[in-house]
Amino acid sequence: MKEFICTVCPRGCHLKVDENTLAVTGNSCARGVEYGRNEAVNPMRTLTSTIAIEGGIHRRLPVRTDRPIPKSKIFECMEIIHQCKEKSPVKAGQVIVENIAGTGANLIATRNM
Repeated sequence: MKEFICTVCPRGCHLKVDENTLAVTGNSCARGVEYGRNEAVNPMRTLTSTIAIEGGIHRRLPVRTDRPIPKSKIFECMEIIHQCKEKSPVKAGQVIVENIAGTGANLIATRNM
């Protein structure tokens, strides 16, 4: 039995998921069932970080993935992010790295600089 705190809505339900049947208990809404099953089988996260930038008003540019990526790929993605360096100007939403670590997600800038 795996236990999670649901983050889909502000209630923060304490979910219990049976690893064999994927039965979810403790949810207050139907979205909690889907969240619990996904979290037990294939947890996904949106990755946020910063990269170095030259010629900007700050030395670091905030970035994030444009969709959630498998939690197991976070460290691989961070290795790629640590090697990134951009030159100003950069627009919010601009793709910095396409298909980062083969996840299907793009790394995008979250600020104009």
